[in-house]
Amino acid sequence: MEGNNTENKQDVNLVSEQLCHCHQKATPRRKEELKILKNRLNRIVGQLNGIGKMLDENRYCGDILMQTAAAESALQSFAYLILQEHMETCVVEEIGKGNLKVIEETVELVKKLK
Repeated sequence: MEGNNTENKQDVNLVSEQLCHCHQKATPRRKEELKILKNRLNRIVGQLNGIGKMLDENRYCGDILMQTAAAESALQSFAYLILQEHMETCVVEEIGKGNLKVIEETVELVKKLK
Protein backbone atom coordinates (compact mmCIF):
# COMPACT_ATOMS: atom_id res chain seq x y z
CA MET A 1 0.00 0.00 0.00
CA GLU A 2 2.86 2.35 0.79
CA GLY A 3 4.26 1.99 -2.73
CA ASN A 4 0.86 2.90 -4.14
CA ASN A 5 0.84 6.06 -2.01
CA THR A 6 4.21 7.06 -3.44
CA GLU A 7 2.95 6.45 -6.98
CA ASN A 8 -0.12 8.62 -6.29
CA LYS A 9 2.06 11.45 -4.97
CA GLN A 10 4.26 11.20 -8.05
CA ASP A 11 1.18 11.32 -10.30
CA VAL A 12 -0.10 14.43 -8.49
CA ASN A 13 3.32 16.07 -8.78
CA LEU A 14 3.48 15.24 -12.49
CA VAL A 15 0.04 16.79 -13.09
CA SER A 16 1.08 19.89 -11.13
CA GLU A 17 4.27 20.20 -13.14
CA GLN A 18 2.32 19.91 -16.38
CA LEU A 19 -0.07 22.66 -15.26
CA CYS A 20 2.54 25.10 -14.05
CA HIS A 21 6.19 25.12 -14.95
CA CYS A 22 6.87 26.94 -11.70
CA HIS A 23 7.46 23.68 -9.82
CA GLN A 24 8.60 25.27 -6.63
CA LYS A 25 8.60 28.86 -5.55
CA ALA A 26 11.98 30.44 -5.19
CA THR A 27 10.85 31.93 -1.90
CA PRO A 28 8.51 30.04 0.43
CA ARG A 29 5.35 31.62 1.82
CA ARG A 30 5.96 33.74 4.88
CA LYS A 31 4.79 32.19 8.15
CA GLU A 32 2.12 34.84 8.67
CA GLU A 33 0.83 34.42 5.11
CA LEU A 34 0.70 30.63 5.48
CA LYS A 35 -1.12 31.02 8.81
CA ILE A 36 -3.76 33.27 7.23
CA LEU A 37 -4.33 30.84 4.34
CA LYS A 38 -4.52 27.83 6.66
CA ASN A 39 -6.97 29.65 8.96
CA ARG A 40 -9.22 30.47 5.99
CA LEU A 41 -9.07 26.89 4.80
CA ASN A 42 -9.87 25.58 8.28
CA ARG A 43 -12.93 27.87 8.42
CA ILE A 44 -14.10 26.44 5.09
CA VAL A 45 -13.65 22.91 6.39
CA GLY A 46 -15.68 23.94 9.44
CA GLN A 47 -18.44 25.25 7.18
CA LEU A 48 -18.49 21.98 5.24
CA ASN A 49 -18.61 19.97 8.46
CA GLY A 50 -21.46 22.21 9.61
CA ILE A 51 -23.37 21.38 6.43
CA GLY A 52 -22.87 17.68 7.15
CA LYS A 53 -24.23 18.21 10.66
CA MET A 54 -27.23 20.07 9.23
CA LEU A 55 -27.95 17.08 7.01
CA ASP A 56 -27.71 14.75 10.01
CA GLU A 57 -30.20 16.97 11.85
CA ASN A 58 -32.61 17.03 8.88
CA ARG A 59 -32.43 20.81 8.77
CA TYR A 60 -34.50 22.89 6.39
CA CYS A 61 -33.27 22.67 2.78
CA GLY A 62 -33.10 26.46 2.43
CA ASP A 63 -30.77 26.72 5.43
CA ILE A 64 -28.51 24.02 3.98
CA LEU A 65 -28.46 25.79 0.62
CA MET A 66 -27.53 29.09 2.27
CA GLN A 67 -24.64 27.44 4.10
CA THR A 68 -23.56 25.71 0.89
CA ALA A 69 -23.53 29.07 -0.92
CA ALA A 70 -21.47 30.59 1.90
CA ALA A 71 -18.95 27.74 1.76
CA GLU A 72 -18.73 28.02 -2.04
CA SER A 73 -18.10 31.75 -1.78
CA ALA A 74 -15.43 31.26 0.86
CA LEU A 75 -13.69 28.62 -1.24
CA GLN A 76 -13.84 30.87 -4.31
CA SER A 77 -12.26 33.73 -2.33
CA PHE A 78 -9.55 31.36 -1.11
CA ALA A 79 -8.84 30.25 -4.68
CA TYR A 80 -8.57 33.86 -5.85
CA LEU A 81 -6.03 34.59 -3.12
CA ILE A 82 -3.94 31.64 -4.27
CA LEU A 83 -4.33 32.75 -7.90
CA GLN A 84 -3.19 36.27 -7.01
CA GLU A 85 -0.15 34.88 -5.21
CA HIS A 86 0.58 32.63 -8.20
CA MET A 87 0.41 35.55 -10.60
CA GLU A 88 2.54 37.82 -8.41
CA THR A 89 5.24 35.19 -7.89
CA CYS A 90 5.35 32.19 -10.21
CA VAL A 91 3.96 33.93 -13.30
CA VAL A 92 6.18 37.00 -12.90
CA GLU A 93 9.19 34.74 -12.32
CA GLU A 94 8.47 32.62 -15.40
CA ILE A 95 7.85 35.65 -17.64
CA GLY A 96 11.16 37.04 -16.40
CA LYS A 97 12.79 33.83 -17.59
CA GLY A 98 11.16 34.30 -20.99
CA ASN A 99 8.56 31.55 -20.51
CA LEU A 100 5.46 33.15 -22.01
CA LYS A 101 3.65 29.80 -22.00
CA VAL A 102 2.90 30.50 -18.32
CA ILE A 103 0.33 33.09 -19.48
CA GLU A 104 -1.65 30.42 -21.33
CA GLU A 105 -1.39 28.12 -18.31
CA THR A 106 -2.66 30.87 -16.03
CA VAL A 107 -5.61 31.58 -18.34
CA GLU A 108 -6.51 27.87 -18.12
CA LEU A 109 -6.32 28.06 -14.32
CA VAL A 110 -8.62 31.09 -14.31
CA LYS A 111 -11.12 29.21 -16.52
CA LYS A 112 -11.18 26.36 -13.99
CA LEU A 113 -12.10 28.80 -11.23
CA LYS A 114 -15.41 29.77 -12.84
